[in-house]
Amino acid sequence: MDVFGQLYDIERDIKDKSSAERKEARQKRAKPIWENFGRWLEENAGLIKENSAIYKAFAYTMKRHKRLSVYMENEMLNIDNNPIESSIRPIALGRRNFLFSGSHNGAQRSAMLYSFMGTCKLHGINPMTWMEDVLKRINTHPSDKIHELLPPNWKKLQEETLEEKQENTILKTA
Repeated sequence: MDVFGQLYDIERDIKDKSSAERKEARQKRAKPIWENFGRWLEENAGLIKENSAIYKAFAYTMKRHKRLSVYMENEMLNIDNNPIESSIRPIALGRRNFLFSGSHNGAQRSAMLYSFMGTCKLHGINPMTWMEDVLKRINTHPSDKIHELLPPNWKKLQEETLEEKQENTILKTA
């Protein structure tokens, strides 16, 4: 497990670096650790009983060793998919609840709300603040610009609205 701790330490060190710096650090620091781990697996696999759980873990890791290092070659990839798993967790937990949505349309609406809430969280937006604001705006917002109310675009719209309010306040006081 120390190997994975070292790899995650490297990722923490380089998370705010440029793409080129991340790739270079992964090549120079992470790749040798991972290659040593692969050699260690191969050297020690023969010492373990083939029908044991630990041998199965060794075999599983050895079979996927090369594919698990792909993130070291592509600076745009993360070491894991934890952010994605965290974002879909509410959907997985709510899956059984969709059975009790009353109808297929009700289940679709529930799924849509889960998607909106997850997108808000992904963009650092408080879902309740977003929902409250969108419900206030939706009737008066131009229908050809409804996409502006989607969470990724809403944040920018909020900033523009705040700037307009500040400008109006300045004009009124002048």
